[in-house]
Amino acid sequence: MLGVQLTLVKQEFEAQRIENIRQHLEQQLDEVQLNLESGASVAVAVGSRGIANLREIVCSTVKWILNQGWKPFIIPAMGSHGGATPEGQRAVLEHYGITEANVGAPILSSLEVVELPSEGLLNKVYMDKYAYEADGVIVINRIKPHTDFHGQFESGLMKMCAIGLGKHKQALEIHRFGVVGLKERIVPTARQIIRHGKVKLGIGVVENASSETAVIKVLRPEEFEEEEPKLLEHARRLMPKLPVDQIDVLIIDEFGKDISGVGLDPNIIGRIGIRGEPDAEKPQISSILLTDLTDGSQGNALGMGLADVITRRVYDKIDFKATYENAVTSGFLQRAKLPIVAETDVEGISYGLRAACRTPENARIVRIKNTLRLGELYVSDAVLPELQHQPGVKVTDQRLPLVQADGSLPPFE
Repeated sequence: MLGVQLTLVKQEFEAQRIENIRQHLEQQLDEVQLNLESGASVAVAVGSRGIANLREIVCSTVKWILNQGWKPFIIPAMGSHGGATPEGQRAVLEHYGITEANVGAPILSSLEVVELPSEGLLNKVYMDKYAYEADGVIVINRIKPHTDFHGQFESGLMKMCAIGLGKHKQALEIHRFGVVGLKERIVPTARQIIRHGKVKLGIGVVENASSETAVIKVLRPEEFEEEEPKLLEHARRLMPKLPVDQIDVLIIDEFGKDISGVGLDPNIIGRIGIRGEPDAEKPQISSILLTDLTDGSQGNALGMGLADVITRRVYDKIDFKATYENAVTSGFLQRAKLPIVAETDVEGISYGLRAACRTPENARIVRIKNTLRLGELYVSDAVLPELQHQPGVKVTDQRLPLVQADGSLPPFE
């Protein structure tokens, strides 16, 4: 295995991006007229995802609120993330630089909720108490394909209203309906939150394949249902993908909640990990090896169950309580199951190769940084012929050893 080399491959995706985040957002906000009195309190709902330029977006929003003579505060709009504790959810925001000192507004973190009228819905409707008591709420979220289901509304403003603003209690309530609940209960629940919870604006963010901000759209709540599906389709077009569909061993350097809600994006790897729900037809990956867990995930290793092998490095970082709470809340326990634990990177690769019935010399091996960063990846010689003339793919002459002499992966350059 020591003699095997991987080749650096670069993918070109649509490069739409916003150069000046603050100016772009502030121009849109300045066109907004909200009927709020001087001194009104405004909650800014911020989620647990590692959205590009999140700190800038939140800072600009807070600045605009202050300029209107209102009083902003931040709430963590999360279900079971951050270990489903106020302290843990505050820590998630702080990891992204969302602190009172950085953004100019206090963070009010609580799991206490108010029950709102359900008006005939099958599920109860809850809303963060601090947000409910505010004079207005502004919701910030990235709009992208969801990791559990597909439809007109997936990850975005409506889901943030329904589950993020509803906190852990709402997440439990929605997830008890399984995937059907996610598909069918999010929109009517969000409507109740908007109707009774004084949601004034949504800031929808779409990212390109390089995880750069491509679109920022300020929407009034009455525009959510018309505009969000358009933004979702735009996000789908910009989404990256692996350049090949048949892989023997996929090496993923890192996974975590700041990369995907499931740690590694099922839309990329083709595995969904939900009982009764079929995996995607492609890509077909025999073995997936996870070699590290991001610091931003704070020990939450949800998604490891989608892999076949993890390293001891990953295992030692796992906060099982946080991971299991997230999995049980969602109802998708398979995603938190523990894969085989390899002591070293080379042992993990060896397990994957043996499971795929391949040798290091003839295996189709692909190595990526994470499921968000697919602009650069390394592939084995068995994959190269398929990529030589593929549009949007450049095969470089840069080579990297599969493993180093000590059995570890070389740095992802």
